[in-house]
Amino acid sequence: MSSRPDDQPGATLPTDKVVFGVSAVAVLAVVAWGVFAADSLGSASKTGLDWVLHNFGWLFVVAADVFLVLSLLLAFSRFGRIKLGKDDEEPEFSTLAWVAMMFSAGMGIGLMFYGVGEPLQLYAAPQPGSGIEPRTPAAAQSALEFSLFHWTLHPWAIYAVGGLALAYTTFRKNRGNRISAAFVPLIGRQGADGWMGKCIDLLAVFATVFGSATSLGLGALQVADGLGYISDVKSTENVQLIIIGSLTAAFVLSAFSGVHKGVKWLSTANVVLALLIMLFVFVFGPSVFLLDSIPSTVGGYLSDLTTMATQTGAFTDESWLGSWTIFYWAWWLSWAPFVGTFIARISRGRTVRQFLLGVLLVPSGATVIWFCVMGGTAIRLDSTGQADLVGTIAQGAEASMFETLRALPLGGITSVIAVLLVMTFFITSADSASLVLGSLSSRGSLHPRTWLVVVWGVLMGGVAAALLLAGGLSALQNATILVALPFVVVMLLLCWALVRELRDDPAAGPPRLAAAHGLRDAVRVAVGDALAERGVGRKRAGSSAPPPPHSSE
Repeated sequence: MSSRPDDQPGATLPTDKVVFGVSAVAVLAVVAWGVFAADSLGSASKTGLDWVLHNFGWLFVVAADVFLVLSLLLAFSRFGRIKLGKDDEEPEFSTLAWVAMMFSAGMGIGLMFYGVGEPLQLYAAPQPGSGIEPRTPAAAQSALEFSLFHWTLHPWAIYAVGGLALAYTTFRKNRGNRISAAFVPLIGRQGADGWMGKCIDLLAVFATVFGSATSLGLGALQVADGLGYISDVKSTENVQLIIIGSLTAAFVLSAFSGVHKGVKWLSTANVVLALLIMLFVFVFGPSVFLLDSIPSTVGGYLSDLTTMATQTGAFTDESWLGSWTIFYWAWWLSWAPFVGTFIARISRGRTVRQFLLGVLLVPSGATVIWFCVMGGTAIRLDSTGQADLVGTIAQGAEASMFETLRALPLGGITSVIAVLLVMTFFITSADSASLVLGSLSSRGSLHPRTWLVVVWGVLMGGVAAALLLAGGLSALQNATILVALPFVVVMLLLCWALVRELRDDPAAGPPRLAAAHGLRDAVRVAVGDALAERGVGRKRAGSSAPPPPHSSE
């Protein structure tokens, strides 16, 4: 595990002027395009999206399945015993703090935005060609199943593969915490430090900026809408831009405290507030129905997983897949360098098996409960006539959460808490993403300079504002898919590099086939020795054993 002095992951390394300079200029160009020619940016993103969906929708589907299968294979293989660090190293963070930070960075804002909105929309308008009638029990189950499909195992498998490769590279091999460092098994040390490595890191930076900007834009939309429920403030374009500016400023203050304070504390607070809201909805909502819906939804999701995971535009509606499944896969892929790098940063000292099972199962389990409680409550309130929530879909997915809370007791108070929660998720996401961008643009340093982190946070806020000006939610989605297309190839190659390196790690032990042969040989030798002690088989071995009685000798 040799390393050069400037590769030590704990060091504060100098800024990579090429990666930072090129990426910052490109991001500023997009911001300027959105500010001065918003219609042009919106039109270009729409044209590019149609081309990507028609020609490469299959690639996103296949890649997402590859990541899930690989994660499970690695978790239960001999590689699972490898430590992400030295063999005797203990985890840097407690399990609770680790899960809280991972969950908040991974999809906090998205859960608030789509936790009610997606099940409700799919309940009102099921997948075309499915034969399911809208607003029926079958539509309700299908809506919740697709929500679990889009938000549980597949996205976290994407994060797990990226995070594992980076954690292994950073803490096991003592290279920098950057995507290019994980490609040493494929392109060599010189390639990773040269122009190929810089191109990989640039793609990771672009994916992180636009994927995170999408989340920040969603957060701004929901905060603006929530303010309309708790005050007289109307959700206008100017209000959304002011919200982005204000929360970006709040993030800057958080950035100065670092990952051990600001991010850790805010992430824990986010999880606690989200849990309180979910418990409130469960207690004052249709509790028995929700308890019934969880096993039924999980069972249906697992039963239909293969079908849902292999759908492409060949036999289903291409535009529907682009609006839902392909968008989500692209969003998670664009978040992979950000969330993967961040999860790697907080996972030092854990084994590969602990890492993969923790990343796959813990957030997925919490997400199952969240969607069944929040989305299930909205569907039940609408189907029983207690509230016309389907009628509010035209207001946007960001309004669904607040409409559901208003239909329950103390709706005003819970709406205030929900707005605060979206704000803290916004700050946490911006904080985490900026920390990762600082790391990617300073040669993988785990402690990038604060000014660099702040600059990236401001640039991300600018991209979110520019995309909102260019077309709101649709522009955010379009940009995410376009940026994720080249990065999906990077992620597939990353899987190859990871497996090649794990195979050579002594801590993994011998391959199972070799181990089985070794065990068989050991048993054979032991049995042979035991028989030899009893005088059996000496003649076969050429010993001087006396001839049998009937011998003519």
